[in-house]
Amino acid sequence: MSAQRLDRATLEAAAHWFVELRCEAPDPATRLAHQQWLAGDPRHRQAWERLQRVQGTFAQVSAGVARPLLASAQAKRREVLKVLSLLLAAGGAGTLAWQTTPLPALIADQRTGTGERRSLRLQEGSQLHLNTATAVDIHYSGQLRELRLLSGEILIETAKDALARPFIVHTGEGSIRALGTRFIVRRDAGRTRVSVQEHAVQVRCSADLLTPVRVEAGQQLSFERASISPLQPANPEADAWLRDLLVVHDWRLDDFINELQRYRPGHLGCHPAVAGLRISGAFQLANSDPILANLSSTLPVRIRQFSRYWVRVEAA
Repeated sequence: MSAQRLDRATLEAAAHWFVELRCEAPDPATRLAHQQWLAGDPRHRQAWERLQRVQGTFAQVSAGVARPLLASAQAKRREVLKVLSLLLAAGGAGTLAWQTTPLPALIADQRTGTGERRSLRLQEGSQLHLNTATAVDIHYSGQLRELRLLSGEILIETAKDALARPFIVHTGEGSIRALGTRFIVRRDAGRTRVSVQEHAVQVRCSADLLTPVRVEAGQQLSFERASISPLQPANPEADAWLRDLLVVHDWRLDDFINELQRYRPGHLGCHPAVAGLRISGAFQLANSDPILANLSSTLPVRIRQFSRYWVRVEAA
């Protein structure tokens, strides 16, 4: 398997193991669990080897960069896990992302950690809500109101602007222009999804900025740099995270676990043998441990936990 195909969850799990083994005094059970994790999937060992290569570059980084990272590893466990995840995702040869990009998610104007959500009012009165693991830059000028979503998910409620400046959200795949509206933008894995709850937006992909697609209330679509998918009905519960809820109706279990993973530090996986089971309900996002515990009482599954930061749902 190519190093570039390692998924974020696997890399983040490796980062958690790194911090747990380096910054604490691990007991034999923890070390054994780490070895079991390494042996459980070839991608785990590949991720661990990549982490070791990145670790070896720390001594080459300027002291002004390296020391804050290592200090954060001791003082703020979760912060370092996010930093390590970004470093690991930078490249298979141990190349540090800031050599070509100044770790944009870490220096974004507004960002949230895993499981964190935040709301703020922008200068002209628009409301911006950030979901878990989100990074966004904000730029207002005399001509435009602009946001750049670097990662994660935001909900925007635009306000009327005295200067009549357009409100535009940019992502790596294109842009969304608000038409007096309430809408959600989510970005991951080179794809942006837009879901409109009030009024409408115009979507343009990077390869065709001259041909916008209008998305009305109750509709959603996804787009990449070179293409825009057909319009679909929007999920009416797409904004449930504002109420700290994950609401699903007849979802596949693996899709549910992948969504829950966004709100939980470490690795949360689903074995292919149970991936097709169906699940419905409203789940509190503040603490995912009870959600996982209850799965085994409603579905023929068990929860296998090597550590707090590596959990997999398997057949009972």
